[in-house]
Amino acid sequence: MKHILSLCLFALSLTAAGQGLPDVTIQTLKKQHIKASELTHDGPMVIAFWATWCKPCVNELNAMADYHEDLVADANLRMVAISIDNTRTSARVAPFVAAQGWDYDIYLDPNGELRRAMGVNNVPHTFLLNAKGEIVWEANRYVPGEEEVLVEKIEALARGESIQP
Repeated sequence: MKHILSLCLFALSLTAAGQGLPDVTIQTLKKQHIKASELTHDGPMVIAFWATWCKPCVNELNAMADYHEDLVADANLRMVAISIDNTRTSARVAPFVAAQGWDYDIYLDPNGELRRAMGVNNVPHTFLLNAKGEIVWEANRYVPGEEEVLVEKIEALARGESIQP
């Protein structure tokens, strides 16, 4: 049974490339509900799953903050950070984000619906989408320096180049 579940999860991760965001509900920091499928953009878009308690997540988002302004201007990037903090800890997200000074679109996935729909088992988990809303690249870890790989892929996508997984 364990092997069947692992095989299903592996198959799900293989099918993520080329797909868009699922039609599940997430929340703004003001607790307004929207469909994840409504997160669209006419250029590259990064969807970064994170949590306030996840040190590598915070490190990745802080590292991307150094590039964010230039990528928005030069590559037409939209950066979206989706907190997987649960209903008990989600009240900490807005003050945490304000303290970090992140200028990203921040959403909450307190019930884990989007996380499950996208096959996110651990955080950080980062997806890169093209202007068509298709997932073209993903990473499910972060170590310092890996933001440079993501930046290169964003810039290549903005130039109209195809992205290699």
